[in-house]
Amino acid sequence: MNTIINQPLANSGAGYFIKGFELIREKGIRRFVFIPLLVNLVLFSVAFYSLFLELDTYMTMLDNWLPDWLSWLSAFLWPVALLFLLVMFSFIFSSVANWIAAPFNGLLSEKMELLLCGKTIPPASTLDVIKDVPRTLSREWCKLRYYLPRAIGFFILYWILPVIGQIFWFLFLAWMMAVQYKDYPFDNHKIDFNEMRYALKQKQGLSYSFGITTAVFSMIPIINLVVMPVAICGATALWVDHYRNDFVDT
Repeated sequence: MNTIINQPLANSGAGYFIKGFELIREKGIRRFVFIPLLVNLVLFSVAFYSLFLELDTYMTMLDNWLPDWLSWLSAFLWPVALLFLLVMFSFIFSSVANWIAAPFNGLLSEKMELLLCGKTIPPASTLDVIKDVPRTLSREWCKLRYYLPRAIGFFILYWILPVIGQIFWFLFLAWMMAVQYKDYPFDNHKIDFNEMRYALKQKQGLSYSFGITTAVFSMIPIINLVVMPVAICGATALWVDHYRNDFVDT
């Protein structure tokens, strides 16, 4: 498989994410998928169970808090609150999983790129993971500093602007999904975080299409367990097809 000399693997950001389901099964890649998949499996299983137990309690508290003359709002707030929880849940726990699995995610992206470029994938050692821990965690910190102040602003809009606020919030999270996963191949090549963001903005259609698809699949039970490795492989394929030639001498 060599996408540098062949046709692009997909025609849209969404197509690259979907392609990730196929890429994680490629020979030589599956062993690098295992740890990100295991991290996701454990965290999402515990988180979904907790959310299921707590959701009804919180909504009952909300019903009791509303005065009788506003009881009609309950029917409106239920779906809004549920959507908010699902979106927040998918992003927060994806972020936690990405922090824990960051070195392994970077390694998966690196091996995926070698495969897509038609190069031999060497076996990985524990040292390969350990040596990248400081850099990958530093990069995750950059993403968190970028995310938090913007998340506060969009969170406020979510509640004060009906419908429009929810759309803006979802689009922001979709953008962050693109930043999160498309950053791995950029970081593997030591490309500055701000330079990576600029490159993504030059092709916003690809970024939003990829991010929206990732966000939607992150909210689907069971399927969201494999979103992290799928998104990493899809984002790496997107990097190879659309960004690599601009940053790497081949």
